[in-house]
Amino acid sequence: MQRNIGVERILQTPIEKQRIEIVERKGIGHPDSLADGIAESVSRALSKAYLEECDAVLHHNTDQGEIVAGESIPKFGGGKITRPIYVLLTGRATKSYEGVTIPTDSIAIEAARNYLKETLQFMNMEHDVIVDCRMGVGSSDLRDVFKACGNNTVAHANDTSFGIGHAPFSDLESTILNVSDHIDRDVRPKNPVIGTDIKIMGLRQDDTISLTLCVPMIDRFCSDMSEYTEAVEFIKEDVANFASKSTERKVNVFVNTGDRVDQNSVFLTVIGTSAEMGDDGSVGRGNRCNGLITPQRPMSMEATSGKNPINHIGKIYNLLSTEIAKKCVKEVDGIEDLYVRLLSQIGKPIDYPLVASAQYILSEDDGDCARIEKDISAIIDYSLENINEITEKVIRGELKTF
Repeated sequence: MQRNIGVERILQTPIEKQRIEIVERKGIGHPDSLADGIAESVSRALSKAYLEECDAVLHHNTDQGEIVAGESIPKFGGGKITRPIYVLLTGRATKSYEGVTIPTDSIAIEAARNYLKETLQFMNMEHDVIVDCRMGVGSSDLRDVFKACGNNTVAHANDTSFGIGHAPFSDLESTILNVSDHIDRDVRPKNPVIGTDIKIMGLRQDDTISLTLCVPMIDRFCSDMSEYTEAVEFIKEDVANFASKSTERKVNVFVNTGDRVDQNSVFLTVIGTSAEMGDDGSVGRGNRCNGLITPQRPMSMEATSGKNPINHIGKIYNLLSTEIAKKCVKEVDGIEDLYVRLLSQIGKPIDYPLVASAQYILSEDDGDCARIEKDISAIIDYSLENINEITEKVIRGELKTF
């Protein structure tokens, strides 16, 4: 059966030629990112447990978690958490299968606590956080859809929904991702004063990039306001130097613009996240699966993190469309911008979407549209034929979901 694949050229201004571009990224310690990371960790842990116990990934969705902020009293030299962060694990999971009982709640709580321990290294796991699991069992119709594939190799969609991906990343998008990775990989390990709840807001206006960073400082590593301001200046200079090497455009960097040093009002924290003192978080409210929030690009509002990797379109199609877009711009010459949309119908095989749509902007006005469209269509068809690779990569933790 032939897949319904539509490829078309669109006439609009490419993102790099627009005068204004805005892009955002929420760092791994942001409350929304914490919710995403926990949800995905729980899903992966359940998937692995199901495979070990039942030789198959069973129906589950853990994409409804919440972070309820605690309260803290940060102070130079070291403050304290006065009310713990509350983590609510909800969603659905299969708790028994063919006589085998799976301890889903225990698995979920352990996965969540392990993720928090890795992400917030200065959190006191006995004092600073409460992890509560309230997962139920999925509705019978969705469980039936999950089982509908039987012995077939391809699952049936559990929702009528869509996923969207784009490529290539713009200069601003790439710069923000590079800066975020640089801070997490190179800067923080050597400078523990820097917390993980870093938000980067990027603006490109013509050929000037402005990066506004909100960076929490951890109080135990700052003895006074002088050391705090030194840490702010350090990260500002480091990011400016690094970002300038990532782009040929002029880069301006601003850090903690809300600080009021003269009033002793600064972004000082106990464990490096605003979740400790008033900021709540929800799964799916932060970065898309490409790690960014891009208001000038088409985006799906589906939460990618926590959805099961077998037949939940909100996860699979967002990841797959992004992978398809990247593959197309890498292998097909003549594409300036590319947008891929995959639309499912509940109960239908996920490798045969209702439509697989690709829209491209030519990098040259006289490009060979017939060749480009043929090549894009072939890549989409091949990717759908091998859609199970997405599931395998997700379970192994090889694809980021936020």
